[in-house]
Amino acid sequence: MSAQELSGKIALVTGSSRGLGRHYALHLAQAGADVIIHDINDTVAAEFGEAPSGTAVAEEIRALGRRSVFIPADLSAPEQAESLVQQALKEFGRIDILVNNAGGDIGARTPRPNPNDALDISVEDIRAVMDRNLLATMYMCKYVGSFMRDQQSGKIVNVGSSAGHTPVGGGIIYAAAKAGVSHYTACLAEQMRSFGVNVNCIAPAPTFTGRFSATRKVPDQSALPRLKQIAQPADMAKIVLFLAGSGADYLTGETIVC
Repeated sequence: MSAQELSGKIALVTGSSRGLGRHYALHLAQAGADVIIHDINDTVAAEFGEAPSGTAVAEEIRALGRRSVFIPADLSAPEQAESLVQQALKEFGRIDILVNNAGGDIGARTPRPNPNDALDISVEDIRAVMDRNLLATMYMCKYVGSFMRDQQSGKIVNVGSSAGHTPVGGGIIYAAAKAGVSHYTACLAEQMRSFGVNVNCIAPAPTFTGRFSATRKVPDQSALPRLKQIAQPADMAKIVLFLAGSGADYLTGETIVC
């Protein structure tokens, strides 16, 4: 993709002050897009040292010569998801690309549900994981998708997980939520087909982000074949870039499982 492939496009990337979302945002900006940065608040970016703040990530985008702004919102609350979209439209006038990256296997009060199975997990944690992953994606698709339907164009890239495509013993609710994201993508794509809006999904493999590196010990990978190693953020970002660009103009309803 050329440095100007997405010139003139406006992208909104949820959960983009940190982790893979930040890499998606930077790659979109490097391809020419103006990018709206979002996270639940301005300080979570610093949790694993990936960026000082959400505002600082927007400044990174502006340093590339693109327009950018940081807008906080808790996407598990539909009224805040709607407010995020309305603020983005007020600031930029349109949204051409939506990347629904926000989510994670996060408990209601703990970094991860504990227990994290199907039977002993608390009901509160079930709700938290479903809200942050499946329902937040649905809310954003509803509000941005309604605009794109009227606009008669747009690219929606939902973010699932490879965990949603294989049986797992831990993180079962998270895996089920991400499997739901994949099927929801296929269904929404059918509704949006008549309006010229592409809806696809990436299901990332385990990837070296700040959170991943801080919470896991990974043996040396250098002796492994490239496709057996833990992914790098750019590996996933290039796929998002493809789904957002002209190369995917005739692709809709698909999930790329990494």
